[in-house]
Amino acid sequence: MASTVEVPKQHKACVYDKPGAVSIKVEMIDTPEPGPGEVLIHLTHSGVCHSDYGIMMNSWKSLPYPTAPGQVGGHEGVGTIAKLGPGAELAGVKLGDRVGVKWVSRICGSCLACLEGYDGVCFNQAVSGYYTPGTFQQYVLGPANYVTPIPDALSSVEAAPMLCAGVTTYAALKRSAAQAGQWVLVSGAGGGLGHIALQLGARGMGFRMIGIDTASKRELVLASGAEHFVDLAAHGDDAALTAEVHRLTGGLGAAAVLVCTASNKAYAQAMGFLRFGGTLVCVGMPEGALTPIATAFPNTMCAKMLTITSVAVGNRQEASAVLEFAARGVVKTHLRVEKMEGLAGVFAEMAEGRLMGRVVLDLS
Repeated sequence: MASTVEVPKQHKACVYDKPGAVSIKVEMIDTPEPGPGEVLIHLTHSGVCHSDYGIMMNSWKSLPYPTAPGQVGGHEGVGTIAKLGPGAELAGVKLGDRVGVKWVSRICGSCLACLEGYDGVCFNQAVSGYYTPGTFQQYVLGPANYVTPIPDALSSVEAAPMLCAGVTTYAALKRSAAQAGQWVLVSGAGGGLGHIALQLGARGMGFRMIGIDTASKRELVLASGAEHFVDLAAHGDDAALTAEVHRLTGGLGAAAVLVCTASNKAYAQAMGFLRFGGTLVCVGMPEGALTPIATAFPNTMCAKMLTITSVAVGNRQEASAVLEFAARGVVKTHLRVEKMEGLAGVFAEMAEGRLMGRVVLDLS
């Protein structure tokens, strides 16, 4: 079998030309050659994540370096293998295989974090779209042993959001330690991650789900499997919001809260929503100055035996599992498809809090 298919010398890419501003140029860049153990992927689709916006805007103060001009963003890419580097076939991949690229696009596989299944904190990881070329382009390199196989029954459009939003929320629900039949609350429930978390929790894991968001997202939240919707604006203050959550949960509170929005205020509210022995799972990453969770008082946490945990995406097994959920129809992303030229407009919607569900770029 031939080791290549026809590959252009250049291809289209969305380039951050002025990091710190919503400014993107769609331009032609050189197509790379796969090195040892690598594959060249012809991407057809890429999901758009709030993390991409944060990296482009240089608004995550926890990152070690500012984003450089010329960065190609994106980390939810799906396409087919167009070329194999030397030795890539040893990973069991072949030309034409449909694969995905995730937020953590490369791990070393040998550090302690990798050996214990914590791919997201690999000490030698590469992050797609941050100092590594991302998936807002037509061709990208990936390690043959770490690209994610896409199930035949799942379209590339539907697969793309699973590679970050899906695997992250699935891992978060697992880490919540909630049991089937217990209440799990999602803050930011109508967003790209939140509405997927609702579906996975209600339809795939047996939880009773509550969604909190703005009134415009009520229909999406309830359609995604929430038994109750809580309108942020319908309650006068945080105390009234907390009282409503406790009323809906029989007076106790939720066994777990997933904060899927990048809001410090949402984190401060979340602690009050928990029942005894409850778990707050940190998912959304607020922008700007690093701020502690305002209501995480040690006295209260000890008295109620509360836990705070977090996720940094998921591992390979979790990625495969959530793709199978999607292939079986357990979760279906509320999305729309845009061309590459529409990316700046998508980011503008994110900045204004108007985006419902997810956007997937058609890279053709």
